[in-house]
Amino acid sequence: MALGPVTLFSLLLHALIAWRLLPDLAAVPAIALASMLLVSAFLVPQGLRGRNAAHTRLGTALTWLGLLCMGLFSSLLVLTLLRDLALLALWIARALGVALDMPAVRHASAIATPMLALLMTVFGFWNARRTAAVVRVDVPVANLPAALQGFTIAQISDVHVGPTIKTRYLQRIVDRVNSLDANMVAITGDLVDGSVNELGHHIQPLSQLQSTHGSFFVTGNHEYYSGAHSWIAVLRQLGIRVLMNEHEVIQHSKDSQDPEPATVVVAGVTDYSAHHFDETHRSDAEAAMAHVPEHAGFRLLLAHQPRSAAAAEKAGFDLQLSGHTHGGQFWPWGYFVRFQQPFTAGLNKLGTLWVYTSRGTGYWGPPKRFGAPSEITLLRLVAT
Repeated sequence: MALGPVTLFSLLLHALIAWRLLPDLAAVPAIALASMLLVSAFLVPQGLRGRNAAHTRLGTALTWLGLLCMGLFSSLLVLTLLRDLALLALWIARALGVALDMPAVRHASAIATPMLALLMTVFGFWNARRTAAVVRVDVPVANLPAALQGFTIAQISDVHVGPTIKTRYLQRIVDRVNSLDANMVAITGDLVDGSVNELGHHIQPLSQLQSTHGSFFVTGNHEYYSGAHSWIAVLRQLGIRVLMNEHEVIQHSKDSQDPEPATVVVAGVTDYSAHHFDETHRSDAEAAMAHVPEHAGFRLLLAHQPRSAAAAEKAGFDLQLSGHTHGGQFWPWGYFVRFQQPFTAGLNKLGTLWVYTSRGTGYWGPPKRFGAPSEITLLRLVAT
C-alpha cells in the first residue's frame, strides 16, 4: 500500500474535522484537539499497513496505535458530520423564530463530539479485547428426529488472527468453546489475516477444540487474501475438517438408549467470492448437497457469507451458519451491511431455510466493538 496518497487522504479528512470543530473551542481544548488530529492523521495509515508493518516491536507498536486511531477517527468523523446536521436543523429552527443561543450550542457540541468519540473508542476497545460472550440460540426444526433434540453446535467466526490478535486471544476462545460441551464446532471463515509463515503458530490452539463430532471449517474471503491453499492444508493438519463444496455425514445418538442414531449432514461451501481468486473454488451449494442420504434427519450448511443463503435454500438445507458481517462491528456501520448482505446478525428465515449470522468472535482492523459485541454462539436444535 502506497503510504503517500493514503497519508494525504487521511490528512484531508482529519483537516475536515478540525475545520468543523476547532473554531468553536477555547484555545486550550482547540490546541489539544488539533495536536491529537495531527498525530492521528499520520498514524492511521500505519494501521492500514497492518501485517506488512508488524515485524518489529516498533512496527507492531505503530500498527496498534494506527488501528486505535483509526477507530477513534471513524467515530469522530461520523459524529462531526451528525453535529453539522444537528446544527443545520437548529439554524433552521432559529430562522423560524425559535430562541436559541447558537454560540453556546456550537461550543458545547464541539466539546461533546470528541469526548463522545473517545468514550465510544475506549468502551469499544474493552468490548473487542474481552473474550467473546456465549450467545445461546434455539433453532426450531420441523420433523426433527428425537435423537437430535438438543443437538448443539458451537460456532466461532471472523476471529481474524493477525496484527493484534494472537495465540492468547485465540486460546481464550478455545477454552470457552470447550466449556460448552457441544456436539460439534463450526468455524465459519475469516480465521486469519496473514500468511501461514506469519501466523501458523498462532492458530495452534485450534487443535485443542473438543466436541462430540469434531470441528468443521469453511473458507472466508480473508483466507483468500492470505493464501487459502496453505491455510487449508495447515488446518487439516490440526485435525479440523475443511469442507470445500462437500459434506460429511455424522451419526448422532443422545445416549446408548436411543434405538437408532440420527443422520446429520454437515456441509460447507467455499466463500461466496472465492472464484475471484481460484475458479476451482467457486462456491457451490448443490455440489455440497450431492449424494446426501435421503434419510438424513438434518442438513446443515456452513457458508461464510449470508448471501449464500439463496443457493442453500434452493439446495434443500435446513440451517445455514454464516459470519462475515461482524454485525457492523461498531456503530453506525451495521446500518450499511444490509446493502451487501441479506442479513446482518442473528437468526433469520429465508423460505424454508434458517440462517444464523454471527457477529463474529474477534474483530477486523480497529480493536473496537460498539453496538455489535463479539460472540461465541451455541445453537441448539429443538423440535417444533
